[in-house]
Order: sequence, then structure tokens, then C-alpha cells
Amino acid sequence: MPSVGIGLRVPHYRHFLDGSPPVSWFEVHAENYLASGGWDAYVLEQLRHRYRVSLHGIGMALGSANGFSQAHLLRVKALVERVQPFLVSEHLCWGAVGDRHLNDLLPMPLSKAALELVCDRVSMVQETLGRQILLENVSTYLRYRGDTMSEAEFLAALTKRSGCGILLDVNNLFVNQCNHGENAMEAIAAIPRGTVGEIHLAGHLVTPDAVIDHHGSAVDDHVWELYRQALSRFGQAPTLVEWDTDVPALDVLLAEAEKAKHIMKELSHEAAR
Repeated sequence: MPSVGIGLRVPHYRHFLDGSPPVSWFEVHAENYLASGGWDAYVLEQLRHRYRVSLHGIGMALGSANGFSQAHLLRVKALVERVQPFLVSEHLCWGAVGDRHLNDLLPMPLSKAALELVCDRVSMVQETLGRQILLENVSTYLRYRGDTMSEAEFLAALTKRSGCGILLDVNNLFVNQCNHGENAMEAIAAIPRGTVGEIHLAGHLVTPDAVIDHHGSAVDDHVWELYRQALSRFGQAPTLVEWDTDVPALDVLLAEAEKAKHIMKELSHEAAR
């Protein structure tokens, strides 16, 4: 059965080095491990022989019309070759202008021109890395007037044309549902079966102005329900519980992972009846 992983975060390094927390894989943000030396690289090198590793990029800015960095791509390639992860993923977003990286996951226009650009970039990245990558749907706080398709339609077309897979973040679907009046269930239904290679779960923050994807709390009940629907449609894809701010004790994070495992088992038993 596909398994549930957690993000490897600095406060938990020693737990993994000194013991064997009960997770079968973990995710790391690629940009934190690009250097081949230092403490972070040492920890990852030790743990990759005991756990499967997923590399999740936050800095490639694939949708940037002007600012995509070939040098960064080559550094990621070196990391992939060094770590040999079982999954490599990035975000469907832009985040650079010329030589300025904005350090944010900014929303793509959902247009034919943007689709052409991202397809070309994804194909180039996959050719450079020599493997398929997964693209994650992001949480957004605006939509463009010029959008001609939904995000789910954009992702479906992207996978068909480039051969990439989808990292489906169901918390982001819920955040966008709240912020834009979109329907997360319809988005799940619009994504083709066989394209989702990983699922993300995370917490969010409700404010008077917007719902913020802050990765700083337990997974919300609405998101758990969307997760059930995603598993029912796409099968039991490897699932990650993200918790990046106000990082809790490891036991708290492992308990969230156990909830995901329990849902997987429930759905598996129901399907077997």
C-alpha cells in the first residue's frame, strides 16, 4: 500500500539520526540541500539510506516568462543524482523577473499562452533531470481577468502535453475554494485519473480577509474529507503531511500521518467489499 510521509524539518533531525521514527519516507525542500557539504547535507546523506526521500522544489519558478534559471536547474539535477529521490516535484507558479527572484509562489495566468510556456519548461526540466516531475497546484489570493480555463483544466492539459504528473495539494484546493468561490470537488473530478502521483495535506489559517495556506496547524476536517474524495478518484497515492511553521513535536506530526494512513485503510477495505 502506498504510504504516508512527513516533511523532514530541522527540529526533528536528531530524532531521525538517533532513532527510527515510524515513517516510510520524508520530503525535503530541495533548495535547503543544494550544497554538498554542511550539517543539512550530512543529515540527508545519512537518512536517505534508511528512508525513501522526495525532493520538493520551491525555487524553480517554472512559469516565469523572464527569469527561469538554468544554473538553478543544474544544481537541482546534481542534488537529484546525489540523493536519488523516488519523487521530484515543483510548483505550478512563477516567481522571478530577470535576475530578481521574488521568493514566492505566484499564481499563473490560466491561459493558452501560459500553458505553452509551462509545457516547454516542464519538458526541458524533465529532459535535463532524466525523469518525470510532479507539478503542485498552489494556493492563490487572486485570479486573472484573462483566465480562459480552470486550474484543473490547465493541469489536465499540462500533463497530457508534457508527460508530467500532478502533486495534488487538497488543502490548496480548499483554500482556493474559500478565496475564489471555486468548487474543490469539481476540481478533483476534472483532473484525469492516472495523473496524480502524490497528495499533500496541510493546515490553513482563516482570517477576515482570506484563508491563508500557512502550514502551521493540524489538517482541517474539510480537507480530510477532500482527501477521501481524492483517494477514491485517484487511488492511494503517496501522501505527505506538511507542517512548516510553528513546527510541533514529532509525535504530533506522526499522529497526523496516522490519520491519513487510517483513511487509506478504511477506503481500501471498502473497495474490497
